[in-house]
Amino acid sequence: MFTTGFKFFFGTGVALATAGVLYGYTTGGNHMGPLSLGWKGGVGEHVGYGLLVGLGVTAMGVALTLIFFRDADPADQADYMGVDDIAPSAPVTASPWPIVGAFGVGTMAVGLVLNTAVFITGLVIVGAVAIEWMMDAWADRATGDPAANRALRNRIMAPIEIPAAGTALVAVGVLAVSRIFLNVSPLGAVVIAGVVAVVILGVGVLGALDVKMNRNIATGLALVVGVVVLGGGVWATVDGEREFHPHEIEGEEGHGGDHAEDDGEDHAEDDGEHSDGDTDSE
Repeated sequence: MFTTGFKFFFGTGVALATAGVLYGYTTGGNHMGPLSLGWKGGVGEHVGYGLLVGLGVTAMGVALTLIFFRDADPADQADYMGVDDIAPSAPVTASPWPIVGAFGVGTMAVGLVLNTAVFITGLVIVGAVAIEWMMDAWADRATGDPAANRALRNRIMAPIEIPAAGTALVAVGVLAVSRIFLNVSPLGAVVIAGVVAVVILGVGVLGALDVKMNRNIATGLALVVGVVVLGGGVWATVDGEREFHPHEIEGEEGHGGDHAEDDGEDHAEDDGEHSDGDTDSE
């Protein structure tokens, strides 16, 4: 009656909720507080109590979801639906989004401690990953034909992905590379700018020549370049900018003084002329 997944997650949820109640009573909870979620008394230390009880409720929710879908077991589903057999689902395609999502979460963690801009960058990455991953999962199960699934997904997402990806690529790339330029030495900035220019030119040449490349290899190279640029930008932001020394022009003060003196003399002469003119007029 109860599936294996339901038993595991429901048992985990009960254990976590029980641990939360015990934690509440041992950290200052009184009366019925830990049992009534604070309605009839204190719950003790709020953070630990809330975390344990929240995880317990989440695990129970997952258990209920699993039993509704019978752990996605075709035999159990066929028995539940009263049919002899259920057609197997088409295998899902490989997805790079878990790797990108992990990088986004790491960027958020670093930005939470060091810099707001880095945190927002990580948040944008995680949000984009959630949308892309959800659409991939939906398209993989839309029909039984993988080619039709891919065409359906691209027809919906391509008008959004292309302009959004271009804008994000430019914004994040400029932000990350500018942080790197401000961190390294002037000569290092020139070298890095040259490398970036060569890479952009190379990508343009490959696109113009219409060079065919395996999709997985192209995705892997793009991820490597993205990780290098973003990682370098985060590292440069953490390390800070290099020291800038203002340019000093020799003799600037002297020239300025001469100009001041000249201006003073000119103004004095002008004032004298004006005063003479006033006297004459009188």
